[in-house]
Amino acid sequence: MQYVRFGRSGLRVSRYTLGAMTFGSGEGIWSSIAGLPVDDAKHIISAALDKGINLVDTADVYSQGQSEVVLGQALKSMRIDDSKMMIATKVRLRTGNGPNDVGLGRSHIINTVEKSLQRLQRDHIDLLQLHDRDNLTPLDETLRTLDDLVTQGKVRHIGACNFSAAEMTQADAYSQQYGKARFTSNQVHYSLACRDIEFDVAKAAQAADHALMIWSPLSGGYLSGKYTSNTQEQGRRSKLNFPPVEPARVGPVVDALIAIAREMACSPATVAHAWLLGRPEVTTVIVGAKNEQQLLQNLEAENLMLSSEQVTKLDALSQPSIPYPYWMQYFHDKDRM
Repeated sequence: MQYVRFGRSGLRVSRYTLGAMTFGSGEGIWSSIAGLPVDDAKHIISAALDKGINLVDTADVYSQGQSEVVLGQALKSMRIDDSKMMIATKVRLRTGNGPNDVGLGRSHIINTVEKSLQRLQRDHIDLLQLHDRDNLTPLDETLRTLDDLVTQGKVRHIGACNFSAAEMTQADAYSQQYGKARFTSNQVHYSLACRDIEFDVAKAAQAADHALMIWSPLSGGYLSGKYTSNTQEQGRRSKLNFPPVEPARVGPVVDALIAIAREMACSPATVAHAWLLGRPEVTTVIVGAKNEQQLLQNLEAENLMLSSEQVTKLDALSQPSIPYPYWMQYFHDKDRM
C-alpha cells in the first residue's frame, strides 16, 4: 500500500480509506446500504489492515449512529488504536428531532462530537469533517468551534465534505487571518461518471494544499457494470439514483470498463478504481464493502497499471460538459491555434 501526505498536515495516509457506511443496521435508506454486525465488520477491518489501510471513514448519521457504534466495538475488541487505524467522522446532518440537532452551530457540533467519541470508544477523532454546508450558521461560529475542539485535543484535524472551491477558499482565509485550525481536506464525489471537480474544486485544493478524499468512486455501484440494460441487478441504485447518473452519457463509459476488464482479467470496478488512483487530484479513495471478498477485489486496483491508450479512451468517453465560464476560454483558445 502506498502512503501519501494528507494535505497540509503531517499525516501520511493510505491511498485507500476504508468506508464504514455498511457497518451497523439502520432504518430507512440504511436498511439497504448497511447491515453489518460487529463480527462481519471485524473481518473487513482485518482485511483492510492486512493491506495497509490506516484510515476508516464514518459519520454520525450512518445508520443513525450505529456505524460508529459497530466501528468502535470492532476496533476496541481487536485492540486497534490510532497508530494502526485512524478514524474520520462527520458532523452536520440531523441526528435528532430537536431544533438544534442539526447544522454547524456550536451546540450541535460539540454535542455530536461528544456522542461520537462515546460511540467510537476513543478519546479523540483523527479527522472531523463538516458533512455539508450550513447557510444558517455564520462561518466564524463553525470554525471557532472546530478550533476549540482541536485545542482541547478531542479532534486532531478538520476537513470538509462537498464544499465548493469558493467555500474552501473562504474558510481558509478566515482561519489564516484569525490563527484558527485550518482545513486539511475536502471529501468529494469524483468518478468516471462525474468529473465536475476538475474545473474548480481540484484546482482550489491544489492551491491550498488540501487533500481530496473521494467518496463513491463507482457512483453508487453504477460503474461496476451491475446496472446495464443487459443485467437484472436490483441493488440500492435500482431504488435510489444517488449519486445521480445519466445512463445515456455514462453507458459508453461502462461498456469501455467492461471491455478493458476483459482484456486485463479483472472486474470493471477494479479498472474504474485504477483510473481514479492515477489522477493527480486524488489523495485517497474511500472504498466500502459488505464482505471481505468485495473489499479485496476493489483493492486490486493499486496493482493494476492501465495503458496510456486505455486511459485516453476512458478520459475521452467520460469528458464532462464544459460549464460557464470555462467554455468561453475554450472558444478563445481555439482562436489562438
